[in-house]
Amino acid sequence: MTTTDNAAPLRVTVWGENRHEQRDQRVRDLYPEGMHSAIRDGIVENLGDSVTTRIALLDDPEHGLSEEVLAQTDVLTWWGHMAHGEVSDEVAERVQRHVLSGMGLVVLHSGHWSKPFTRLMGTTCTLRWRNEADRELVWTVNPSHPIAEGIPHPLIIPEQEMYGEHFDIPVPDELVFVSSFSGGEVFRSGCTFRRGKGKIFYFSPGDQDYPVYQQRDVRRVIANGVGWARPAVADREMPFLDRYPTEWFVTGESGQGVGDAAAAGKDA
Repeated sequence: MTTTDNAAPLRVTVWGENRHEQRDQRVRDLYPEGMHSAIRDGIVENLGDSVTTRIALLDDPEHGLSEEVLAQTDVLTWWGHMAHGEVSDEVAERVQRHVLSGMGLVVLHSGHWSKPFTRLMGTTCTLRWRNEADRELVWTVNPSHPIAEGIPHPLIIPEQEMYGEHFDIPVPDELVFVSSFSGGEVFRSGCTFRRGKGKIFYFSPGDQDYPVYQQRDVRRVIANGVGWARPAVADREMPFLDRYPTEWFVTGESGQGVGDAAAAGKDA
């Protein structure tokens, strides 16, 4: 198996809905250049010259996620909240296909309800929530995981929207973080999944009403997730059956495969 060249800059596309920033003064005050810019800045702050970044927004043509852009993306980050339904099914399917082909995906906060994530999970991805400025403690439960590197235990978020169980997702491949809230709720806040050739990291903190993406340690988690989700193989094609000799799968009238029938003839 051929691995990707880790010396080459990691190509990251930061996708943002960019609707709250346009409509809500509070969000504009917290993120004057948009939440997507804060997320991008945190990635660059931590990964430096090892990454190149671009920003794609919901209102861009094809939501900024054309076939060409995705083909040139190693890891896609996704933040959405109020306009999941405005993402076209065609683009959602395109993202899903690229993840299955090896592109990494980092899904943030309300992106759990995004079309690409729910397609990849195959579940409703619903959860319990309450937006009353709860304190969130993010506890590392897998300290040896690369995404947890350099993260304090616990990571303290002074004010945040509460997300609580039950979270309707498949059992994660790896659970990196769980969160507890001032109301007593708990939540699987940092989970990894593998789908096809691609790796997915979901990280829940990041409601638009709070300066979560300004926090140094939150930025570090996201950057770690981006680094972890880099493609593991250079080949971004899916292994479709038409790449293999069709006679392997043909069944003759006797019920034998072609190869079996030929072998039987030789034995005779």
